[in-house]
Amino acid sequence: MQAYLAIKYHADNANRDRIKGISAALAARGIRTLCIARDVEQWGAVHFDPHTLMQKSFDAIDACDLVVVDLTEKGVGIGIEAGYAHARHIPIVTIAQTGADISETLRGISDEVWFYEAYSDLEAYFAKHFRTGHNTKAT
Repeated sequence: MQAYLAIKYHADNANRDRIKGISAALAARGIRTLCIARDVEQWGAVHFDPHTLMQKSFDAIDACDLVVVDLTEKGVGIGIEAGYAHARHIPIVTIAQTGADISETLRGISDEVWFYEAYSDLEAYFAKHFRTGHNTKAT
């Protein structure tokens, strides 16, 4: 199973630890992650024009079984990615650190919404809701 991680883009990779923490929580359930900033842009080593970047993002979403949206920080690109996934009938799980504001529109297209304090909370959440391996269905 592979999950696309939709998360706020920072040119300085300020949320690199968050990307790693979420990815590790998913990996503990046997779920691989694909994150544009990490895997395609290689933490800023590779740059694309906006059109190409969005096409690469859409292609990556199409290659995944699930989209995990981290809305701890809002970003226009996150909404575009979530909307695209919804239109493609790809399940969306939205997570955010406790206290973050999740819009009603994102709640409306998400299969689940869950708040966390620490990455260990995510590990517990994913363990409860996803079977280890290649199953995309929540239990």
